[in-house]
Amino acid sequence: MKVKTVVADVFLSLCYAALSCCGLLITGRYHLLVLIVPAVVAINVMAGVGGYADVPTLRLKFCRHGTSCLIIFFVTLIVGFVYLACLGFAYLPNDHWPFTVSAIVFTVCEFIMFSNGIISVYCTSVQLGIRIRVLGLLFGLIPPVNLIMLWIIIKKCAEEVRFETEKSLVDLARADEQVCRTKYPILLVHGFFFRDYKHFNYWGRIPYELSLNGAIVYYGDHQSAGSVKDSAKELTEKIEKIVSDTGCEKMNVIAHSKGGLDCRCAIKNGAGKYVASLTTVSTPHRGCIFADYLLTKISPKIQSRIARTYNCAAHKLGDPSPDFMAAVHDLTAEKCAVFDKEFTVPEGIFCQSVGSEMRHAGYGRFPLNLFYHLVKNFSGANDGLVSYDSFRFGEKYTYLVPRYSRGISHGDMIDLNRENIKGFDVREFYVGLVKDLKERGL
Repeated sequence: MKVKTVVADVFLSLCYAALSCCGLLITGRYHLLVLIVPAVVAINVMAGVGGYADVPTLRLKFCRHGTSCLIIFFVTLIVGFVYLACLGFAYLPNDHWPFTVSAIVFTVCEFIMFSNGIISVYCTSVQLGIRIRVLGLLFGLIPPVNLIMLWIIIKKCAEEVRFETEKSLVDLARADEQVCRTKYPILLVHGFFFRDYKHFNYWGRIPYELSLNGAIVYYGDHQSAGSVKDSAKELTEKIEKIVSDTGCEKMNVIAHSKGGLDCRCAIKNGAGKYVASLTTVSTPHRGCIFADYLLTKISPKIQSRIARTYNCAAHKLGDPSPDFMAAVHDLTAEKCAVFDKEFTVPEGIFCQSVGSEMRHAGYGRFPLNLFYHLVKNFSGANDGLVSYDSFRFGEKYTYLVPRYSRGISHGDMIDLNRENIKGFDVREFYVGLVKDLKERGL
């Protein structure tokens, strides 16, 4: 946080501490509440105002407000406990009334400030996630663990506001450059298990960031599960329709996971003349060990049950004819080895690939945390699904090695969890990818 923001929070904390500890002052002079109550309300409203100047959105302003409220609560809590301890030593047990009034005033003031802060950040923060929210509720009444959780929440929210504000300023500074305004529009192609839904974007915050910097973005919008051949047919039709409707001539395709295989097949089977570039992200070009494991270790009966359940659910969510097992079969090492020989790097199309490394299973969301050790045991370094040796394709290969112990998972590469990862800005990474395509004249 900026110096002026810290100063504002400290000043309001001291003022609020004085108000919270004024119980002794108003004992027998309750008319003073006419002055004190508006002051308490005013500080609850003003908290965070000093840090609003550059905060880009209303959501973040409320998050900043809530963070300031929790900081004020935290500081006041420490000051108040010391004050009440001294007061208790001075008045108890003989004269309990001054201590009782002071304790009531302090508790009410703290309750108001804490409620203000925690509701604000719980309702507006993205980075808190479900896990921290649940832990905050579970440990909220267990001292001193509740103070540790409170400090974690404050740090997380303050960092979110700082990071998003700085990112907004960067975008504002380069707005006129339109660094992602490529010659041909961008087509984002999803992988296995997902669809392109309007209200839950598979690509997280990435499409908005690209559009903000000048990119024109479309989606593959094919079924969530199907054979590579069938998915390729859908994508070919989608690409042809976009080209026909817009007159854009060609497209820059960015495909994640199985979507990369679907696009390679589509390029060779008719879509190639409409594709200027293909960027595969986290794609298992040499197969995915979890597919082999699923087919060899799980009984056919259970496989069939899983497939029926998935296909039924996917159909209800919009897939015309989902085929779970066909998709899984096409991701095995054997199938991908045959596929790789048949669908080689196409001539005249710039192709590149991106892979990443997850360092610890605990940082991957389900099912990545389950598959991480399995893939590592058979293939070494991986992103929770795909190993290092399977990512490479095309003339340029980018392998993202994390600077910190967390690593970058299969889901992190598409901003699936909307998480700001220390040392890796996924949105800025995609801006860099598309900027490079623009510089190549694509």
